[in-house]
Amino acid sequence: MIQFMKKMVAPTIVGTWMQSSEYHLKNRLKRLGAQIPAKRLRKSWVNSTLQTHKQVDEALEVVKECGLIPHSDPPKNWDGISMLDEILLRTDKHAHILEVGATLYSTLLVWLYQYGYRNLTGIDLIFNKPLHRGPIQYEPGDLTHSRFQDESFDGIVSMSVIEHGVNINAYFKEMFRLLKPDGILITSTDYWKNLVDTRNQKAFGVPIKIFNEGDIRNMLDCACSYGFKTCGEVNLECDEQVVHWKQFDLRYTFLCFALRKPS
Repeated sequence: MIQFMKKMVAPTIVGTWMQSSEYHLKNRLKRLGAQIPAKRLRKSWVNSTLQTHKQVDEALEVVKECGLIPHSDPPKNWDGISMLDEILLRTDKHAHILEVGATLYSTLLVWLYQYGYRNLTGIDLIFNKPLHRGPIQYEPGDLTHSRFQDESFDGIVSMSVIEHGVNINAYFKEMFRLLKPDGILITSTDYWKNLVDTRNQKAFGVPIKIFNEGDIRNMLDCACSYGFKTCGEVNLECDEQVVHWKQFDLRYTFLCFALRKPS
């Protein structure tokens, strides 16, 4: 699982403030213009595709209105807001939340901290030792075979991770194991309704994968085979290729969907 940004812009929360206390985390966020606690959300696009460039702008407006720290890659505010809204809707601030494929430029765990969540963990293979930002814990971890006990988390999020060489069967099996009954799994990924020719290109040694409609339907069937239930109908329609991965000249969009482990 290789983590990288598809569009590099000026970072917003990346810095040398690792291994910091909660006091330093809070002060750092306030200096960046964050509100603690953040304001309530008014928008979400879960179980849908990123359909227009306008939605990218709308997501960024929501981020700013709520007093959140924007993601450094503007389109990622779209699935970030969708994930955040679903977590806030289905859990409370005492919930244990895991982000798999977590990176230090990811904003979701920081956003949840702004809403009062404190049991926050992020794992990724890029880490070689545990780190923390206040109560947010980051550590080395494989999302298909983690160290955590069964039913450890109320919610799990995976933002633009599974397209990077992740075994889908192993992913859903492990996520189902880790979730508590009635827990929520929210996944976003690169998507286009029809097949995108990636021209056999690789990124950091991993073949580039952009899931199509057939892939996603098979994926949802796979998730259901492990016991997951969809949280409503997943809209796979899309007309506008909102995302442009300039390095490889690939155009597509994002998909964000939620699954629930039945109680």
